[in-house]
Amino acid sequence: MSEVFEGYERQYCDISANLSGECTSASVLDGEQKKQKLAEIKERIDDADTLVSKMDLEARSLQPTVKAMLLAKLREYKADLNNLKNEVKRISSINVSQAARDELLRSGKVDGMTVSGDQRGRLLMSTERLNQSTDRLKESRRTMLETEELGVSILQDLHQQRQSLLHAHSTLHGVDDNIVRSKKLLSAMSRRMNRNKWIISSLVAALVLAILLILYFKLTH
Repeated sequence: MSEVFEGYERQYCDISANLSGECTSASVLDGEQKKQKLAEIKERIDDADTLVSKMDLEARSLQPTVKAMLLAKLREYKADLNNLKNEVKRISSINVSQAARDELLRSGKVDGMTVSGDQRGRLLMSTERLNQSTDRLKESRRTMLETEELGVSILQDLHQQRQSLLHAHSTLHGVDDNIVRSKKLLSAMSRRMNRNKWIISSLVAALVLAILLILYFKLTH
């Protein structure tokens, strides 16, 4: 796996974990404190968005087997980032609604007990959504670990297959060398046999010639 991608990944996970807590803190704040907190959260989300873009570029520059695994992880991070963005929008809309309620409260149109109960309801809802986001993030990380293990297993299988092919290639190369040596040996034996044939033929011819000469001298004398 790419060390560059892992570095971006660690940074994103740290930012994501911090943003979940900061969203919870922002949901219970009021007024200027809440606006300032939301501005800080939006800056952190921009940083997270930048990291996701960098991870995307890094993943697409790698080999296909690693690229597919990293893009699967990246889809989970993008989904998590969208959830964080939606949570910030929800808190921001609550902030606007709360300002309107405060105005009504100052004008005497809203009862204090109703506002307090509504704030408790929003807090409970924010806590529940935070728990849901945490569970989704845990599930996403579990899926990413399973995907990573699968990718490692595939790479190991490919490595074993490569070793087997290299071993087979070496074996075939050795067989080819043996065939070449056998051809050379057979060629040498064939040359010796041909030479021996010529020698034997020459000896037979010499013997026949000698016999003929002997018979000639015996018949003429």
